[in-house]
Amino acid sequence: MFIPSIEYLIFLSPAFLLMAWAQWRIKSTYANALKVPAKMTGAEAARSILDAAGLQNVDIEPVHGQLSDHYDPSHRVLRLSEQVYFDRTAASVGIAAHEAGHALQHAQNYGPLVIRNLAVPAAQFGPMWFLLFFFLGMFIPKFGVPLMLVGIAGYGAVAVFQLINLPVEFDASNRAKRLLSEMGIVDSYGSDAVASVLNAAAWTYVAATLQSILIVAYYLLRVLGTGGRDD
Repeated sequence: MFIPSIEYLIFLSPAFLLMAWAQWRIKSTYANALKVPAKMTGAEAARSILDAAGLQNVDIEPVHGQLSDHYDPSHRVLRLSEQVYFDRTAASVGIAAHEAGHALQHAQNYGPLVIRNLAVPAAQFGPMWFLLFFFLGMFIPKFGVPLMLVGIAGYGAVAVFQLINLPVEFDASNRAKRLLSEMGIVDSYGSDAVASVLNAAAWTYVAATLQSILIVAYYLLRVLGTGGRDD
């Protein structure tokens, strides 16, 4: 009864559809932005932004993979996919600047980022917590509902993490768009291309948040609506 079914897929369909649209939008805007030239490579743009903020101690490294770009706060390193690192396009500088925005957030102790980093362990272990306690509840009827609710709370931590992550990602993108224009790294045409890519990426975070919320809501409705009975 509690195993994901067609009903589960229907319940989560808004999130699935939004994610599919967001992924299509990213591919489309990214492909277009690759055709728009920029004055710098992604690595050079990120370096300029970091240096202007006094963050010469943050390194930038190329990594394998497509769109594998991320900022590693523990080692204070910006890791950019090879295409982003080396290409002189609006797509590359936009993504690089977004990741540089996270480094700026870290240096400035940006509140939502601090909270998000504290929530990382809960988000990492939340799904395992959910599986352990939810299925314990299914096989121990006497304590079924309480155990299942404890499990759902574990997945709730994932939803909370996703909610906290939204302002972090939006702020990094806003910083990127503003700094690229202010520093003259992109012109008005390039600025529009950067905005298109980063705005499309933002929808993937919204879709992931919606999906985690709907998962929690689905299982809460199933458990509380049946009293935990598998009938």
